[in-house]
Amino acid sequence: MFDFFSCVIWCMFISGLSVFCSMRKHLLLTLLSLEFLSMCLYIVLFSFLFFCSSSYYFLLVYLVFIVCEGALGLGILVSMIRSHGNDHISGLSILGW
Repeated sequence: MFDFFSCVIWCMFISGLSVFCSMRKHLLLTLLSLEFLSMCLYIVLFSFLFFCSSSYYFLLVYLVFIVCEGALGLGILVSMIRSHGNDHISGLSILGW
């Protein structure tokens, strides 16, 4: 059972990482793949802490940071769409933003 679970988690992580590396032009897809990778890491941490019979307070702090990262990413996405009209990263310039 554990081997199947670890295989599924690794497949999820590799697919999220491949989407993150291949879809670098759109900010929305990049943010979604980062959230997917964060949730895969959350599942790994949960299973590790479950098998070690440890405290789950670290998971709560981790979820708070994931939510803050998602909110900041969406704020950047909204401001970028309002100023440039799309979410293409290739059209950005550091000096113009």
